[in-house]
Amino acid sequence: MDAHSVIVRPIVSEHSYELQEMRKYTFEVAKGASKLQIADAIEELFSVKVVRVNTLSVKPKKKRVRQVAGYTRSWKKAIVTLAEGDSIEIFGNQA
Repeated sequence: MDAHSVIVRPIVSEHSYELQEMRKYTFEVAKGASKLQIADAIEELFSVKVVRVNTLSVKPKKKRVRQVAGYTRSWKKAIVTLAEGDSIEIFGNQA
Protein backbone atom coordinates (compact mmCIF):
# COMPACT_ATOMS: atom_id res chain seq x y z
CA MET A 1 0.00 0.00 0.00
CA ASP A 2 1.20 3.50 -0.74
CA ALA A 3 0.89 6.31 1.82
CA HIS A 4 -2.16 7.92 0.21
CA SER A 5 -4.15 4.68 0.25
CA VAL A 6 -3.28 4.00 3.92
CA ILE A 7 -4.36 7.42 5.25
CA VAL A 8 -7.97 8.14 4.21
CA ARG A 9 -8.61 11.47 5.99
CA PRO A 10 -7.92 13.35 9.21
CA ILE A 11 -10.63 13.20 11.87
CA VAL A 12 -11.81 16.69 12.85
CA SER A 13 -13.73 16.86 16.12
CA GLU A 14 -13.55 18.60 19.47
CA HIS A 15 -11.88 15.58 21.03
CA SER A 16 -9.24 15.38 18.28
CA TYR A 17 -8.41 19.08 18.79
CA GLU A 18 -7.85 18.43 22.51
CA LEU A 19 -5.52 15.54 21.66
CA GLN A 20 -3.43 17.78 19.39
CA GLU A 21 -2.17 19.65 22.45
CA MET A 22 -0.52 16.37 23.51
CA ARG A 23 0.97 15.83 20.00
CA LYS A 24 -1.68 13.17 19.18
CA TYR A 25 -3.40 13.29 15.79
CA THR A 26 -6.40 11.24 14.69
CA PHE A 27 -6.87 9.78 11.20
CA GLU A 28 -9.24 7.45 9.40
CA VAL A 29 -7.11 4.71 7.87
CA ALA A 30 -7.59 1.73 5.56
CA LYS A 31 -9.13 -1.27 7.32
CA GLY A 32 -6.27 -3.59 6.37
CA ALA A 33 -3.46 -1.22 7.38
CA SER A 34 -1.10 -2.28 10.15
CA LYS A 35 0.42 0.02 12.76
CA LEU A 36 3.79 -0.07 10.97
CA GLN A 37 2.19 0.87 7.64
CA ILE A 38 0.31 3.74 9.31
CA ALA A 39 3.49 5.05 10.99
CA ASP A 40 5.44 4.88 7.73
CA ALA A 41 2.66 6.65 5.81
CA ILE A 42 2.42 9.50 8.35
CA GLU A 43 6.20 9.94 8.36
CA GLU A 44 6.27 9.99 4.55
CA LEU A 45 3.33 12.37 4.05
CA PHE A 46 4.03 14.90 6.80
CA SER A 47 7.83 14.58 7.38
CA VAL A 48 7.50 13.95 11.13
CA LYS A 49 8.73 11.28 13.56
CA VAL A 50 6.01 8.92 14.85
CA VAL A 51 6.51 7.60 18.40
CA ARG A 52 3.34 5.51 18.85
CA VAL A 53 0.28 4.39 16.88
CA ASN A 54 -2.95 3.29 18.57
CA THR A 55 -5.69 1.82 16.37
CA LEU A 56 -9.32 0.91 16.92
CA SER A 57 -12.15 -0.36 14.77
CA VAL A 58 -15.27 1.79 14.82
CA LYS A 59 -18.28 -0.50 14.74
CA PRO A 60 -21.41 0.27 12.70
CA LYS A 61 -24.41 1.83 14.43
CA LYS A 62 -28.06 1.11 13.71
CA LYS A 63 -29.79 3.90 11.80
CA ARG A 64 -33.28 4.21 10.42
CA VAL A 65 -34.79 6.42 7.71
CA ARG A 66 -38.57 6.11 7.87
CA GLN A 67 -39.31 2.40 7.48
CA VAL A 68 -35.91 1.42 6.14
CA ALA A 69 -33.48 0.19 8.80
CA GLY A 70 -29.77 -0.16 8.20
CA TYR A 71 -26.31 0.39 9.58
CA THR A 72 -23.61 3.02 9.21
CA ARG A 73 -20.33 1.86 7.77
CA SER A 74 -17.54 0.38 9.87
CA TRP A 75 -14.08 1.95 9.65
CA LYS A 76 -10.68 2.04 11.31
CA LYS A 77 -9.30 4.93 13.35
CA ALA A 78 -5.65 5.59 14.23
CA ILE A 79 -4.37 7.93 16.93
CA VAL A 80 -0.76 8.84 16.11
CA THR A 81 1.61 10.26 18.74
CA LEU A 82 4.46 12.38 17.37
CA ALA A 83 7.93 13.02 18.76
CA GLU A 84 8.65 16.09 20.89
CA GLY A 85 8.80 19.22 18.72
CA ASP A 86 6.92 17.74 15.74
CA SER A 87 3.44 18.84 14.67
CA ILE A 88 1.07 18.48 11.73
CA GLU A 89 -0.76 21.48 10.29
CA ILE A 90 -4.09 19.94 9.24
CA PHE A 91 -5.67 23.21 8.04
CA GLY A 92 -2.54 25.19 7.26
CA ASN A 93 -2.14 28.60 8.87
CA GLN A 94 -5.72 29.68 9.46
CA ALA A 95 -5.98 32.04 12.39
